Amino acid sequence: MYLTGFADEAGASIDIQIKATQELGWTHIESRNIDGTNLHDLSEEAFEDVVAKLDTAGITVNCFGSAIANWAKPVTSPFEDTLAQIERTIPRMQRLGSKLIRIMSYAVLKDEQGNDLPDQMKEERFRRVREMTRLFTDAGITPVHENCMNYGGMSYRHSLELIDNAPGLKLVFDTGNPVFTDDRSKPAPYPKQSSWEFYSKVKEHVAYVHIKDSVYVSEKPGATFPEARFTFPGEGEGDVKRIVQDLVDSGYSGGISIEPHMATVFHDESQSSPEELRKATYVEYGRRCMQLIAEIS
Repeated sequence: MYLTGFADEAGASIDIQIKATQELGWTHIESRNIDGTNLHDLSEEAFEDVVAKLDTAGITVNCFGSAIANWAKPVTSPFEDTLAQIERTIPRMQRLGSKLIRIMSYAVLKDEQGNDLPDQMKEERFRRVREMTRLFTDAGITPVHENCMNYGGMSYRHSLELIDNAPGLKLVFDTGNPVFTDDRSKPAPYPKQSSWEFYSKVKEHVAYVHIKDSVYVSEKPGATFPEARFTFPGEGEGDVKRIVQDLVDSGYSGGISIEPHMATVFHDESQSSPEELRKATYVEYGRRCMQLIAEIS
């Protein structure tokens, strides 16, 4: 088992992301955005600058947190746009030596009132995810699908459907997302998902784990995400301790990636600026995650 994280939550620049990672004593980053731009959209010059700084620091990108087919993109969008992102992404991952890429299965289709449409175009989703998976696996890269606000995140059953229809696809399980996500495997009105139930149903396909924890607050009419309060690991409703315990007991050897979503919630009086507080929150989150794993181990 190794530790990593979405270091863009520590700071926008690669310099701050590297510094936060070094403070934690880690050697991996799950790269997503650099100065607000996703890794697959950086200019060649900016990308090479990132590569050079990571090489100098001795830090590797173990996984790329891409925006491919994510919750902001409908399945009705041109598939050529997705393929173009993949075409830009693969050579950059090969340049970095990264073997994992986070993908999704497009946004949940909704009507004008915000209700799920009966037809989620699942066969078209399966076709696209199957082709995406083939392109990555042919390049020696493992795509891992995240249970977020997308088709596969609608329930554990939806994730398993993707697995059945896209040979080679694996899962990255996010502990915090089920807390505020409707469970469409159950009758309406939908209850929120159980992180433990979701994990236990899909764990044989899990190749990577995101540690996030949260408490559901309320629905937000018209918003993409319900309102949730994000917490330090083990302090929310994401069954983090129980899931990590099971990972340890099962001999899990993959990555544990922190995704705090806490911004500057952690108050450190030694840090004065918002940027310093942001990094301090990320580092504190990482330390608490390490402590939680150590206590379980």
